[in-house]
Amino acid sequence: MKTAVFTCIVATLLMLLGFVYSRGAVGIADSKTPGGHDAATGETGPHQGRVLREGDFAVELAIFESGVSPEFRAWVSEKGKPLDPKEIIATVTLDRLGGDKEQINFVPKEDYLQGNKVIREPHSFVVTVDIRHRGKTYHWQYESFEGRTRISAENAEAMGIQTAIAGPAVLREATSAYGRLVVNPEQMREVRARFDGTVDTVKVALGERVARGQAVVAVNSNENLKSYTIHSPIDGVVLQRNANPGEQTGGRNLLVIGDDNALLAELEVFPAARSRVRPGNPVSLTVRGLATKLDGVVQQVDPIIRPNQASIVRVALRQTPTQLAAGAFLSAVIQIDEYEVPLAVKRSALQSFRDFTVVYARYGDQYEVRMLKLGRETGEWVEVLDGLKPGTRYVTQNSYIIKADIEKSGAAHDH
Repeated sequence: MKTAVFTCIVATLLMLLGFVYSRGAVGIADSKTPGGHDAATGETGPHQGRVLREGDFAVELAIFESGVSPEFRAWVSEKGKPLDPKEIIATVTLDRLGGDKEQINFVPKEDYLQGNKVIREPHSFVVTVDIRHRGKTYHWQYESFEGRTRISAENAEAMGIQTAIAGPAVLREATSAYGRLVVNPEQMREVRARFDGTVDTVKVALGERVARGQAVVAVNSNENLKSYTIHSPIDGVVLQRNANPGEQTGGRNLLVIGDDNALLAELEVFPAARSRVRPGNPVSLTVRGLATKLDGVVQQVDPIIRPNQASIVRVALRQTPTQLAAGAFLSAVIQIDEYEVPLAVKRSALQSFRDFTVVYARYGDQYEVRMLKLGRETGEWVEVLDGLKPGTRYVTQNSYIIKADIEKSGAAHDH
């Protein structure tokens, strides 16, 4: 219901802006054409095709697609009586938007003539029909449009319609992951007593920043009952304080000091993506509370699968803003593959048209549907396998306006 209301609103806006619609659905014909005859009979034949007449001579021309690929078929009669297809030479020429021209020849089949080519989508063209029978030539021309509309450049700009040229693109496959920031284990140091004894003093507090060489613990040795001082091995922050005055050192960690500027991202990756994540893969990270995205690279994939079936992927950061702190939650996009395809379109351009996924090609102030066969999809790009020529200009933004305009004009599929 919401979609229908929205489409109606868009169509109304288009009318108010003075949009010039295409001449409607398939089947609307020129009244006369140079060197041709009046084709606008408005008559439908017994095979649901268009009837073209000149005097007593008539041709019913239809695109037949029931159980077969779309093809032209023609039934020829004179004074209401069917003519033998073997006595007819027929040619149909299709002029498509963008300059493509196709010629279709016909062969006799039972009581009709069959075109020798599949009619590719969209079935939108100017149709020229030439028939020869017993030395006489008949000629008609008419428009048969679908999925086409005309919009002025001024109105297209006002409605924010944007276009791009279809061509090659680099597709990057990625997977999402979540995790948190941790201090790089390689930049952490455990502080122990060289000789066991009694802790005299602990000179630093938990969370305190220390410098390399700074005195952090004093111990009274059990061997000679003399005190000695332990110094910090690195610049960093006291992450753990496990000793207090009067306690025995007992060979344990007294302090853990880590460089809080040396952070890693630890991400949880599940089995479906784990096999494709490799050291060196680029990573884009979004840290909660930080507006700027961070760049990183996969450093290591943990070989152990945890109870929740995730594996830890460790990511080295290319830059570490000063406001970052270990423990911050983050989301990440890990690039797992990259390849170039010869033809792709932006995902934002895609629309539905009948049973097809389409884009709208632009030729001057005319827009027409292009039915696509799609391949791989990654990020903003979708690979095109068929249905669009490289170099075609197509609508990338606000293509729904083109769709609404075509639906309003009635340019549907009606042979």
